Amino acid sequence: MLSESIFSVKAMNVSNKQGAILKQLGLNIKRARLRRNKTMVTLCDEAGISIPTLRAIEKGDEGTSIGAYLLALFVLGLEKDLARVAYKDDAGNTIMDSNLGIRTKRG
Repeated sequence: MLSESIFSVKAMNVSNKQGAILKQLGLNIKRARLRRNKTMVTLCDEAGISIPTLRAIEKGDEGTSIGAYLLALFVLGLEKDLARVAYKDDAGNTIMDSNLGIRTKRG
């Protein structure tokens, strides 16, 4: 019984962290739209998305597809930011190198 309650608290914390990241992404997209003096209608027309979808993006809605986020970023000229996610993967490279038996030079 105790382990079940600990597990649900951990799952809730992960969900809260993911939600916070999406909310920040949505806010960043909204700010970028406003900085460019684009209305919601203009961005939606250019991205081929609906106003309710853009509202969901700008709120950081978890149910909105990553494709919709990418369309908004593309119209704003920020699609390259998304391409950089997980590009530099130091932890993954360390794991891979250790599995291959590669040693790092000591200086």
